[in-house]
Amino acid sequence: MLTDAPPAPTSPLWASLSAAWPRIRRWLVPAFGLLVLGLLLSRAHQIDWTGAWAALKRQPLQVLLLAWLFATISHAVYGCYDLIGRGHVRHRVARWRTWAIAVASYAFNLNLGSLVGGVALRARLYARAGLDEATVAQVVGISMATNWLGYGLLAGSLFAAGVIALPSSAFVPSWVLRAVGVLMVLLALGYVLVCAKWRDREWRLRGRRLELPNPGRAVAQLLFSAANWALMGAVMYLLLGERLPYGQTLAVLMAASIVGVFTPIPAGLGVLEAVYLTLLSGRLGQGTVLGAVLAYRTLYYLLPLLGGVALYLLLERYAASHPGDVAAKAAAEPTAMRDRA
Repeated sequence: MLTDAPPAPTSPLWASLSAAWPRIRRWLVPAFGLLVLGLLLSRAHQIDWTGAWAALKRQPLQVLLLAWLFATISHAVYGCYDLIGRGHVRHRVARWRTWAIAVASYAFNLNLGSLVGGVALRARLYARAGLDEATVAQVVGISMATNWLGYGLLAGSLFAAGVIALPSSAFVPSWVLRAVGVLMVLLALGYVLVCAKWRDREWRLRGRRLELPNPGRAVAQLLFSAANWALMGAVMYLLLGERLPYGQTLAVLMAASIVGVFTPIPAGLGVLEAVYLTLLSGRLGQGTVLGAVLAYRTLYYLLPLLGGVALYLLLERYAASHPGDVAAKAAAEPTAMRDRA
């Protein structure tokens, strides 16, 4: 849990770098995104778009329905991330409302970027529910940590096991990827150990005190996140016609996801396609791979966005008709605490 505290002193060098970073990032991040987008567009004419469309039309209806079901369950599991945050910070927003805010934000996040979905939309909906900015920041932080802790555990295990094979043109030897995988697993498991050993200790981060989750909640973070990533891999596994082992399909998806994080393009447009084509087109053919990726975008990105919009409108309408829910609960909380004491 984060609480206000006097800011820690910083060195002049760190202070100057911190002050200059917003100006550097303003130009560096868009420039990097344009560079990646340019590289992707330069290869667009080499892609077998006709074969991709033919592969997409060949997808059996039952496979599409099952993949859509897994995608829906994945989005529902993601909603539990904010429930974990709710338990940690002990805010008073109803569980169903907390879950709905997370699911709606996730759909917007995937399609419009983290600043819109992961931050701005969450901030608005939680503010409408009566939470202050500090509490919202804590919930968002727990959600982000949950997502990447499970990613580190699952992806690290796959990378360490050598499931994913880098192309021969890669400049990184295979042992480096294995070593990175081992490090990712150790960091994820180390988080649980730290939470168990220093659960009652407060840490200072950017002038605020950070209270770690209890060990049970830390384990829940890993399990829910790993389950969510596993479901995402299952969607792609089905859409690729089960032609690759599930572990390899999941490893490629996770590699594409981390590349998309460092590419500031909404929905990672083109990045997912490029990684899959680079790693799998030699084995399955461009048409098959790209057709599966296009189906994945439709089932995991676009259709859930429709549900996200519906949830957003529902939440806005509920907030307008129940403006005092959280305020009343917050006012009753001190009395309840005194009664228990």
